[in-house]
Amino acid sequence: MLNLVLFGPPGAGKGTQSEKLIRRYDLVHLSTGDLLRSQIAAGTELGLRAKQLMDQGLLVPDEVVIGMIDCKLRENQQAAGFIFDGFPRTVPQAEALDSLLVEYNTQITTMVALVVEDEELIRRLLKRGETSGRPDDQDEVTARKRVSVYNRETIPVADYYNQQDKYIAIDGIGEIDMIFETICQQIEAVATKKA
Repeated sequence: MLNLVLFGPPGAGKGTQSEKLIRRYDLVHLSTGDLLRSQIAAGTELGLRAKQLMDQGLLVPDEVVIGMIDCKLRENQQAAGFIFDGFPRTVPQAEALDSLLVEYNTQITTMVALVVEDEELIRRLLKRGETSGRPDDQDEVTARKRVSVYNRETIPVADYYNQQDKYIAIDGIGEIDMIFETICQQIEAVATKKA
């Protein structure tokens, strides 16, 4: 089973690359952002709580996110693999994910990290905010806070996977298809080594 963590700050291109990876490797997409936005759109209690935090540029509590991931894993036990997009964001989430995957007799294959400079991220987020209608991408102060929260709280997750020899850094600036091919080459090299 191929289980990928697609990692990078808001605006790094995770959504774009995950769509291509899903098609190439027949993976089930687990985007915590999409799961949360669907809860928000449905007006659930979880969604309203998550929206309040997301609008402030803050992270949603771990137990909420882990619960949503567990449901998706249970619904897709026959999958060829999963791509975790926007999760885990903290070391405790990574540890919880590892424990959860053991219950399904699998593990993370590798983490692919898209690396992009902060100012480029802000530019991308504001541009996306113009077209997507997402309020968290329309305000520069909120966008900067999101990048700051990522840098402070999320980067240690890269160290966590690096210690397990599961971390691959990819330059997230350039032609989308070239970035994608670089990602695929790295994934296939890891899969071959582990086979």
